Amino acid sequence: MAQARGHHNPVLVLGTSHLSSLPDDFPNASFDPLLEKLEEWAPEAIAIEGIAGPQCDYLREYDVDTFDTYCPDTDPARAALSITGAQATAEAKALLAKPGQDRSISERRHLVGLFLAMGEPESALVQWLRLPEANRTAGADLPGELLAYLDVYDRKQNENVIIGVRLAGRLGLDRVYRVDDEASGSSPADPEVYEKELRAIWDNAATQRRIAEYDAWNEELTAGSLSVLEWYRRLNSAVSLQLAMAGDFGAAAGADTPGNTGQSYLAYWETRNLRMVANIRQVIGANTRTLAIVGVSHKPYYDRYLGMMSNIALADTQAVLADD
Repeated sequence: MAQARGHHNPVLVLGTSHLSSLPDDFPNASFDPLLEKLEEWAPEAIAIEGIAGPQCDYLREYDVDTFDTYCPDTDPARAALSITGAQATAEAKALLAKPGQDRSISERRHLVGLFLAMGEPESALVQWLRLPEANRTAGADLPGELLAYLDVYDRKQNENVIIGVRLAGRLGLDRVYRVDDEASGSSPADPEVYEKELRAIWDNAATQRRIAEYDAWNEELTAGSLSVLEWYRRLNSAVSLQLAMAGDFGAAAGADTPGNTGQSYLAYWETRNLRMVANIRQVIGANTRTLAIVGVSHKPYYDRYLGMMSNIALADTQAVLADD
């Protein structure tokens, strides 16, 4: 067995709050101590919560509402480069096979456009920010429309950018990996019944305690009395994760409602997480040290499913984030 041979691929799962909930003027520099801890851990790949380009192309045809909600607009980049998503993916793969230290300015600029055409804006940003500032200009290869899109994306209050992209740049990585999955769908047969029953399932003491806890932490964070690093320690603590499970998915598993909403919700959630972890496993490959950044409610599922695999060793998130 892989474990007996000592073939252990380290994987760190960082649960996060969705940073769009923070005030617009929250200083991104506050995340530097967290980035330093993650940089010390030195992942060779970073997985983020976002839907990859090929699935977005699928959703564009089969589930437009989900596409509109979760997928970036690839049309401007594909038109500018006169390329399809599949062609962009093939070209990017060929370019990325070349060692990063040998990549030219023109190749990096081309990768920016290719990643945008693929539906991978975070990876486009990684390449853009790795360019010397003098080369971050519009041109025939990168029209102003694409750069305006990148500029807006770079200022997003989003963990994929603030943590994922910035960390990839610090580490000299070429990209991050979108591993989310929405192909299982979450559209119930009767949306009104589903919403009513799900709200009733969530109306429990554990959920109320969790909301109060999160609200208190957010107040401390925005007031400056709680550091970002300590906030992440709390979010990833065993007690907090157990509370999230009890009030949400545990409550759904034990629910008995006429519309069977709890079981439907759980089936969607578990299917989604299984597919997300399968995507991470593909990123890990033979021996890639990997950081997975994901909404904190996913972390127990990531830990459980990744922990079942024979050659993966889960890193202790609290130990990685601990004070020296």
